[in-house]
Amino acid sequence: MDIDAFIAAHRPAWDRLDHLVKHRSSLTGAEVDELVDLYQRVATHLSIVRSSAHDPMLTGRLSALVARARSAVTGAHTPAWREFVRFFTVSFPVVAYRARWWWLATALATTAVAWVFGAWVAANPDVQAVIGTPDEITQLVEHDFADYYSENPAASFAGRVWINNAWVSAQVIIYSVLLGLPIPYVLFQNAANVGVSGGLMASRDKLDIFFGLITPHGLLELTAVFLAAAVGMRLGWTVIDPGPRRRTEVLAEQGRAVMSVALGLVVVLFLSGLIEAFVTPSPLPTWARVGIGVLAEAAFLAYVIGFGRRAARAAETGDLERAPDVAPAA
Repeated sequence: MDIDAFIAAHRPAWDRLDHLVKHRSSLTGAEVDELVDLYQRVATHLSIVRSSAHDPMLTGRLSALVARARSAVTGAHTPAWREFVRFFTVSFPVVAYRARWWWLATALATTAVAWVFGAWVAANPDVQAVIGTPDEITQLVEHDFADYYSENPAASFAGRVWINNAWVSAQVIIYSVLLGLPIPYVLFQNAANVGVSGGLMASRDKLDIFFGLITPHGLLELTAVFLAAAVGMRLGWTVIDPGPRRRTEVLAEQGRAVMSVALGLVVVLFLSGLIEAFVTPSPLPTWARVGIGVLAEAAFLAYVIGFGRRAARAAETGDLERAPDVAPAA
């Protein structure tokens, strides 16, 4: 094969392909079709050169050109580390930020229920008598409540706490498929349990111990549960009121958003479990333990607001970059 004649005959096609690859982000429809056609032709040229000529420089040039064209035609895979970074800087925080009013309402309503139960139990000896005998309540208040956080090895306890908290969050997320209707009941049960414990502690003037033990880990833990409940109920509401978009498209988008929160909360609840296992029962003074809990809560909220607001302003939804069910619409 006359290599010089081959180059002279096909150089315009190679140069044109190189130009299209360099400007692939702004191609018209016809130019995209031309790019695909030239990619196939130049790949054939590369095969001919490899089998009929011995010109390493030409082979290298065409190999590089075909590789870049293949990337432009088929799309390059995003590195795993970029997906990881995007998840924690965009997907998770923006979903939490967009659900902030549902999140806030869930937190306020659940806290109010817990306070009502606590005040009711603390002020009514008859209610306390139904819950347990005076000796049982004394045992709980004086020993069991505090011993719960230190009776098991810290590492083992952290694992148990993580699994339990993750299960509660998973429950409220799973219930989103039922329009989120069971979620308020799950929250009510948890609020009632916390309120009853607080009421019993308050009835024996142990409220300082109650908050000293529950605040370090409870702030972050309950915030995570409230977030899971909020996105679950928001998904249920999407079925009822999808807005101007197609119901299936909005439901799929919100469903993927719920899964983003579920995965993100695995990390948040893990940190909460570590605090509950290693900080709550530690010999640190109460102000130090509570301070650690407040710092963890403030850091999490700052993270969500900072990254979430920035992503929301960039019109991010937390959905997949190339969602399979999103179609252009006028």
